[in-house]
This record gives sequence, C-alpha cells and structure tokens, in this order.
Amino acid sequence: MGNVAELDTTRLVIAAIIGLALLLVLIIKFKVHAMLSILIGAIAIGLIAGMPFEEIVTAVDDGIGNTLKGIALLVGLGSMFGAILEASGGAQTLAVTMVKKFGDEKAAWALGITGLVISIPVFFDAGLIILIPLAFSLAKRTKKSSLFYAIPLLAGLAVGHAFIPPTPGPVLVATMLNVELGWVILVGVCCGFFAMIVAGPVWGAICGKKFYVPVPDQIANQEDIDESKLPSFASVVTIIMIPLVLIILKSVAGVVPALAGVAPLFNFLGQPFAALLIATLAAMFILGTRHGYTMPELEKILTKSLEPTGLILLVTACGGVLRYILQYSGLGEIIGNAVASINLPIVVVAFLVAALVRICVGSATVAMTMAAGIVAAMPEIASLSPMYLACVVAAVAGGATVCSHFNDSGFWLVRSLIGLDEKTTLKTWTIMETLVGGTGFIVALIISFFV
Repeated sequence: MGNVAELDTTRLVIAAIIGLALLLVLIIKFKVHAMLSILIGAIAIGLIAGMPFEEIVTAVDDGIGNTLKGIALLVGLGSMFGAILEASGGAQTLAVTMVKKFGDEKAAWALGITGLVISIPVFFDAGLIILIPLAFSLAKRTKKSSLFYAIPLLAGLAVGHAFIPPTPGPVLVATMLNVELGWVILVGVCCGFFAMIVAGPVWGAICGKKFYVPVPDQIANQEDIDESKLPSFASVVTIIMIPLVLIILKSVAGVVPALAGVAPLFNFLGQPFAALLIATLAAMFILGTRHGYTMPELEKILTKSLEPTGLILLVTACGGVLRYILQYSGLGEIIGNAVASINLPIVVVAFLVAALVRICVGSATVAMTMAAGIVAAMPEIASLSPMYLACVVAAVAGGATVCSHFNDSGFWLVRSLIGLDEKTTLKTWTIMETLVGGTGFIVALIISFFV
C-alpha cells in the first residue's frame, strides 16, 4: 500500500499491542463474540497506526473477499459430506469394524485411528457424540476405566480436526498462507499419526490405570449398535479417501515428470472444491439413496449441515481482515524483521503465537485465525517452499490445540459426556490436547529442518 513507508515503526508496534490486547479483552472479559472482537481489534490497529480510512476499508474488503473465496465452498461441501457420513451410520461402521479387527486388547488403537479418520469429514463434536457409546460399550465389556478407550478416541478426533484438511482449521491457515492442500495433507498425516499415538493409546493407557471412571448409567443400560443397518466398511473408507487422494494426486502430478500428460486432469480433479464435490455426490448415492434415503430426506440433512458454517466463515473472514490490516500497515514486515533478529524459525513463531492465543481465548478457530494472519503478513512467507509452508500450517494447528481448559467449550463437552469432575478433566483431557498439539508441532519442526 502507498502509505506503508510513511507509518512510524514505534506507532505501528503500539497499535498492534493495543489492538490485539483489545481483541483479547473483548473476548475474555466482556464475552463479545469472536467475529466482532477480531473485526474491532483489526480496525483499531489500523486507526491507531494512522492508516488512511480508505486503506482500512480496502484491507477489510480484501481480507473478507480473498479469505472467503478460498474456503467458503470447502467448508460448505465438507459439512455436507460429513453430515451424510454421520446420518448414514458410516462413522459407526468404521469404528465397529476397526475394533473387531484389532480385538479388545488393541481396541484403543482402533478407536484412535477411527477418530482420526472420522474427524476429517465430520466436526469434532458430532464425531464424539456418535462414537463415544462404542468406547463406553468396550469399557463395560472389559470392565476397564472409560478413559482407557475414551482418551484414544478423543485424541484421534482432535488430531483429524486440527491437522488434516478438509476440516476448516487447516484449510483456513493454508488459504491464508497460499499453500496447496496436498502438501498440507501429507505433512498433517505425518504429524497427526505420531500425535495420535502419543496422546491416544499411550496416554490413554496411563489415564485408564490412574483414574477409574465408570460407564455412565444411561449408557450401561443402552442396547448395542444394530450392525445390520450400517453401510459396508469398504464403501465408507473409499468415500472418505476420495477427496484426500485427489488432492494429493494434484500436488504430486505437478512435480513428477512422468505424470505430465495427466497433470491437467489431476489439477482439475484435485482442486479441493472439485474433490469434495465428487466425494459428496458419491456419499449421497452410496450412503444415501442406496441405503433407503429419499432425495427430500437427503436435502434436509444437507441443509441442516450448513447451519454452523456461517459462524465458521464469518470468524475466518474477520481473521482475513486482521491479516490484511497487518500487511497493509507494514506491521507484517516489522514482525518478520523481529523474528529474523531473534533467529527463531517461522515454524516455531507460528506455534507460539497460536498457543498463546489458544491459552488466553480458548477457541482453536480464533487461535488459528490470529496466528495465520500474523504469519501470513510476514514478507518472508512468499519465498518459502510449499513443504515448509505446510509445516507452518501444522505448527499453527498444534499451537491452537494445546492447553484446552475452562475457556474452551470442548473441555466442558468432554467433562459432561464422560462424567468427569473439573480436576480430572484437567489431568486427562487438557494434557491429552497438549500432547496432540505439542507432538504434532515437534514432528512439523523436524520435517521443516529437511525442506
């Protein structure tokens, strides 16, 4: 922007401190909605920094427009895709089959892997509500603590929700950093796999031995799942893999000379919106109409699935405004220079910023949004390789996952569903979330050293 060079550095730093502090105070102290808080904080930064009014307006327009054009369709299609998988019983099919194949002794591993896979297309809350009865039924059968099975399931759900597109969080960060989702999926799967192991079966076994949590009474008397009405395991896995495989093929075809002839086709089919559209249509047919759903019934399921997307999109769009205010005011360059002077890798900076916001605000979405906005405004980002940027995305996701406590809705959902007190929830769930985020970040940092 034209006035960047004219803005005083000290004033810019003061503006950033005041604006971000205002944002946090509005959310934490006054409970103002995250969308309004981020927008007010971003505009305050621009005004205090001395940006002309027309440049602030431009930053708001660019932030909303450029951010939403990258994720609006993906969030909508992803919600539809997950809703069909949820309504058809596909999530339960995957869980039941995996537990049978692994057996009771290794059921914790089966639940961790199932949670990871299911949370890619299904929102965390929905996946937990659908699958927690299976964890309880295993605990009832084996007479072990519910945590022995619930923690691996929770870890898998948290990993898929944080690290692997097309879930909204990593899609948002990837869009703001302008990195292809194929690389984000590859790095996210690596980070997520190790995070799931450490925070899931390993930590779950420790929690299961240390804290005996009985199966809730309402679950103990519940009938087992009627498996005859569930879709087949093969069909569920195939449908879930469609978007992931297509998106990865797009990225691989662009760098492998042997695939040059089919690269244009893969480039189209691997566009995230096209891959998700194909997967959603396949789910409508295979899990929907073939299992007795009428088109009017499917239409109701799909329409209801879009209800929570408005909140996600608006919070994300306001995060885009924050990013462009930081960039157009020149704050991104100042932050970039400060990072360079202290010799911290951008991967580490991304994790720390996201973690600080997560601890203060509680919302993973807000933490990802703010961290991505700050990092994306740094000039060095444009020169980094796609793989390194994917590591930055994973670092942001890791930071936005750690330290879930009283200000996080997930903390209270887990507490109420499993039947824990606050102290035990802090000693189990909070540590599990920190292990998920921390392990994922460490893996991303190691990968970044080689790219």
